[in-house]
This record gives sequence, structure tokens and C-alpha cells, in this order.
Amino acid sequence: MANSLSARKRARQSERNRMANASQRSRMRTTIKQVISAIEGGDKTAAQSAFKVAVPAIDRSVSQGIMHRNKAARHKSRLNQHIQNMA
Repeated sequence: MANSLSARKRARQSERNRMANASQRSRMRTTIKQVISAIEGGDKTAAQSAFKVAVPAIDRSVSQGIMHRNKAARHKSRLNQHIQNMA
């Protein structure tokens, strides 16, 4: 446990930031899962609309430092490729 006053404050801040990051990460993952479920369901229009919602969520996670920009680009590229390959 932190002993000094500043270390206790830093521990409180770290916990608050951890909870906020977890919430943002969860929201971003949920949008990705919605795209994947629409793709697996075979509904191209639903997949495209879910993808349009997911892209800003992914980009937001990059700007907030939750996800690396290359990982975000990989996710967006793969999701888009799956949607384009749908019949």
C-alpha cells in the first residue's frame, strides 16, 4: 500500500483511469462484435451500418491511447475486407 500522501493520490488516480479505460475498451469491443455478428448473420447492409459506427469508436480509442494505431488500422481493414467479400 502507498505510504506517502502523493503516492496515495497517484493510486487513486490510477484506479480512476483504469476504470475509465476499461469502459472505453469495452465499448469499442462491443462495436466490433456487432460488426462481426452482422457479418456472420449474412446481412450486408447491417454489417455496413455497424461498421460505420465501429470506425469512429476504434479511432476514438486510438486518440485516447487505449489502442495502438496500427492495431486499429488492422481491425478496420479486416472488418472492411470481410464486408466487401460478402455476397
